[in-house]
Amino acid sequence: MTQETPQPDNAPDAVKPHLPKRLIALMLVYVIGSVTGLMLVQSMSELSAMLCILTLMLVLGIMGRQKAALYLLRTYSLLQLVLYSMMPIIMYNPENLDAGPTTMDFGLFQSVVPEWLIYSVFIALAMLQVWISFNSKVKAWFKPRVNFNIIAS
Repeated sequence: MTQETPQPDNAPDAVKPHLPKRLIALMLVYVIGSVTGLMLVQSMSELSAMLCILTLMLVLGIMGRQKAALYLLRTYSLLQLVLYSMMPIIMYNPENLDAGPTTMDFGLFQSVVPEWLIYSVFIALAMLQVWISFNSKVKAWFKPRVNFNIIAS
């Protein structure tokens, strides 16, 4: 006579995706940049305020795990990479070639930084954003169904 002991259920539980740390860091950068942009909107154009609000809505969509927010995040990061890559061409001014390097003033600390270093940092940060937005862990955070309605859950 054999007794059958109940076997533990080896069926994989539905693993709830967690918010990746790299996405949290990117969202913090977006929120800090947008809030700073909204505080400085008095001296800037209305278009910049609208872009700051759009970025904050993007962060809300990411927190809501909306698939549309993933597509917006990818588009946003790719557009930034293209814009930063074109910055040396856009900022090139043949009349101002003898100006020299840029002086950065950080309160008590003042430094002379060449423009190629500034462009390199911007391009590297944009490449990091693209890597984060196309990462598989970040994609796993969003709901699998395709939904372009950012407000609905």
